[in-house]
Amino acid sequence: MSAVIQLSGGPVEYRLISGSTVLQPLVFLHEGLGCAASWSRFPDRLAGHTGRAALVYSRHGYGASGPAGPRTPDYLHHEALQVLPELLGRLEIRSPVLIGHSEGASIALLHASRFPVDRVVAIAPHAFVESSTLDGIRDTVTAFEEGTLRNGLARLHDDPDTAFSAWSDTWLSASFRQWNITAELRRVTVPVLVMQGLDDPYGSRAQPDAVEHAVRGLTWRADLPGCGHVPHAECPDDVFDLVDRFLVVNADAAQHGLGLLGR
Repeated sequence: MSAVIQLSGGPVEYRLISGSTVLQPLVFLHEGLGCAASWSRFPDRLAGHTGRAALVYSRHGYGASGPAGPRTPDYLHHEALQVLPELLGRLEIRSPVLIGHSEGASIALLHASRFPVDRVVAIAPHAFVESSTLDGIRDTVTAFEEGTLRNGLARLHDDPDTAFSAWSDTWLSASFRQWNITAELRRVTVPVLVMQGLDDPYGSRAQPDAVEHAVRGLTWRADLPGCGHVPHAECPDDVFDLVDRFLVVNADAAQHGLGLLGR
């Protein structure tokens, strides 16, 4: 059952899944058009299997959370470095495993560059803006205007129009073209699993390549054939097995490059 917590930026919808008080908890960070509900039952399945507690939440402007403030080009940094630390502090979650999808993966990596985390799972991360990403967003704008996508988003968000326009307008704006976090990722020293669907319309292999080359603690890489932008929904068993194995790998062994996955 979802609850609401009041943060300095407004109310945030969240859900806690009970689990071990010894193992580091899982924290799920959704994509640019997602929310807590868009993860479906994947967090419950992973938490139940691993015995870990988990947090799933909706960012401001998404799901049933309160509205977001004005969207600026540094909004992912704001989420990673201000909102997420406040939320984790209020819920007394320390050094979690961050599992992020798309924008959520970027937020997870940015947070790990400044704050203590146990490890990071980055699903379809964005490290910079590339033309294929913008082309995919333009196609999504067309789908939204035709109505089918909007109907689906209306089932997830209290305000689907604002959620969509804030995302699409920001990414397609001239001021966002120079967004690039690769330099900051050099501060990430914890183990990282990065995965990407090879048919992802929102990003090429250049995205996980950039993460792999920048992050000092990167240990595992998985390229998923026949999979698009949402691997945990399109090939859930593969993603589940990858994350499950990553969570139990010995961190010292991982830092020496053991456990590299299919490429």
